[in-house]
Amino acid sequence: MAEARRHPSPLALAIVGCGGIAKAYDLAVERDGGFGVVATVDRDPARADAIGAPHQAHIAADLDALLATGVHVDAALVLTPPDTHEALSCSLLAHGIHVLCEKPLAPTTAAAERMMACASAHSRLLMMGSKFRYTPDVARARELLDRGLLGQIALFENTFCTRVDMTQRWNSVRHVAGGGVLIDNGCHSVDIARFLLGPIARVQALFGKPIQKLEVEDTVRLMFESQSGAMGSIDLSWSLHKEDACYVRLYGSRGTMEIGWRQSRYKLEGESAWTEFGSGYDKIAAFAAQLTDFRESLLGRKTPVISEQDALASVQVLDAAYRSAREQKWHELQPSAPHHRTAP
Repeated sequence: MAEARRHPSPLALAIVGCGGIAKAYDLAVERDGGFGVVATVDRDPARADAIGAPHQAHIAADLDALLATGVHVDAALVLTPPDTHEALSCSLLAHGIHVLCEKPLAPTTAAAERMMACASAHSRLLMMGSKFRYTPDVARARELLDRGLLGQIALFENTFCTRVDMTQRWNSVRHVAGGGVLIDNGCHSVDIARFLLGPIARVQALFGKPIQKLEVEDTVRLMFESQSGAMGSIDLSWSLHKEDACYVRLYGSRGTMEIGWRQSRYKLEGESAWTEFGSGYDKIAAFAAQLTDFRESLLGRKTPVISEQDALASVQVLDAAYRSAREQKWHELQPSAPHHRTAP
């Protein structure tokens, strides 16, 4: 990470990939206020122009064309499909540009490791986008768990199940996305679980009966055990809808916690009423907080909320999950420094 230094604000930002998620990031850039969009890159000029024109940004069809112009760029958002993340990120890093790369960081552990090696070689920050860490309710939940509010955590449940037609989307093309709903949505699930529970020790993934006609899995149940001994169950689907106000539940020796779309709350043993501790999920606010963390980290003013170790572990867990599904058995992960959860 760069040493702390003064830097004119806003920092010059390039948005590489101007699909649907770029629109949300563009709103977050405005809310954060610390970046100025100087360039947008997309092979579809209309999409690049739609994001870039309001900023009077330079429009380019590809990254090489942008870099050839000599436009000064401090940092870049890589918002393209996963199969392009390594090449684009490494090119940007080699040109001295800090990178925030959307999830999943890479389709394979080997690719993720090469990206991190490139960032290290060029002394630039490479950060994985993982918006739920920047949701105030999730951050507050982590604080409460660290205080031992629920005691020993025994069970974690997460659900991201919504019917979405994926037949015409790149997310369901194996060589582009690296897999199906497991890598697409499961990277969020794995990162939330690791953020709240610590490292994951072993996993097993079961693919459900296909509903959409896709070349990848559209429904998955991922089970895991954390190094701290907590059990986990994650349900992911593009084809099934689970009507649930909460996307995470945690059960501990002292009580229960729910992290929800509109409200987050906990109830301790012996209490009859729930205690609210959060007001729900705001996508743009989460992206804005992530951008702030990215900026302050690349300027050397703080340590990123999501570290390189976190990003790599996310890819490693998903790699292990896919292997477990193929082999139809639990798959162990290499031990890492434990993240203890003990009651005070």
